[in-house]
Amino acid sequence: MVPGRFVAGGRSATSWATSRLVSRRTNARRTENVQRRSLHLAPPFLLDDYIPRYQLLSVQEEAKKRSAAYAHLSNCNLCPRLCSVNRFKETGHCLIGSNVLVNVVAPHFGEEPCLQGHHGSGSVFFSGCNLRCVFCQNHDIAHQRNGMDLTPEELAGWMMKLQQVGNVHNINFVTPEHVVPQVALAILAAKEMGLKVPIVYNTSAFDSVESLKLMEGLVDIYLPDFKVWKDSTSKRLLKADNYAEHARKSIQEMYRQVGDLCFTGDGIAKKGVLVRHLVMPGKEEEGIEIVRWLAGSVSRDTFVHIMEQYHPRAHVGKTKRGVSGEKRYADINRPVTDDEMGAVTKAARDAGLWRLQEAARHDGFNI
Repeated sequence: MVPGRFVAGGRSATSWATSRLVSRRTNARRTENVQRRSLHLAPPFLLDDYIPRYQLLSVQEEAKKRSAAYAHLSNCNLCPRLCSVNRFKETGHCLIGSNVLVNVVAPHFGEEPCLQGHHGSGSVFFSGCNLRCVFCQNHDIAHQRNGMDLTPEELAGWMMKLQQVGNVHNINFVTPEHVVPQVALAILAAKEMGLKVPIVYNTSAFDSVESLKLMEGLVDIYLPDFKVWKDSTSKRLLKADNYAEHARKSIQEMYRQVGDLCFTGDGIAKKGVLVRHLVMPGKEEEGIEIVRWLAGSVSRDTFVHIMEQYHPRAHVGKTKRGVSGEKRYADINRPVTDDEMGAVTKAARDAGLWRLQEAARHDGFNI
């Protein structure tokens, strides 16, 4: 036997000591990992409770909001169109005056699971729009002046019905960019009537920073759709100049106001920003630019829904006037492919975005 060493259970003392040292180090790492994990048991996106932001406004703040809303209606320059019309007497690009045209008011189950929950999102679909998207998925609503003509106070009454009868999780204003003053007045009126659910501002992102500042303190969840990246695309398909520039400024302002999307323990979103991007046929490179910008210029914690619901609507696929058999906007007259969807999704993950909405695979919520 070698001097200074002995064998116990078939192992030398040196082997036994080494094993003990490795075991202690392993246990130390495990303890350290447990301690690290315990610091993250309460996610930063989880709320114990939530009070809608409009409930926290003072009487003085409410008065300032009302005064600003009426002033904007008298000289409407809130959206990027800058029409400068008195909407009590005439209409601008959106074709809507001092009241609102509402096409549908109902609990809606076509939104993200964290918005619709079990009872639905209390959606208010406005007629009219400040864009003219040739592929509009809600063409029958947004591009046609159909619906109920409502004052802000009457709209507030419908909001209360959604809360009381529909038991909805939120009030979801769909395409409100052109009726921001009326929406502000309706929220304040509904507050006095007893409204208590969060407000969702569901927009194309063709907003101005000024209009969003009017909504500050009134909106809990901003739901912008960042559509396209190139100016040439926005001119051709959205009929708007500098869409991406306005969308970038708007989304940054939305994030400044409400931050990342947060939930209560029941899985329902209560505050924050959720950005949608509808992937377009042949436009995946623009989608890639959009998700990279979101990760680099907003937050890598931004909740993003990369959508595949595009299908030819509105003017896409119609026959060109005076040209037999030739289709309008033929390049987008098809569904998106799996490869196009995959390219945008991969770019989002590669950029560091990780809170990506996926279709629910069960009957509950998918956060």
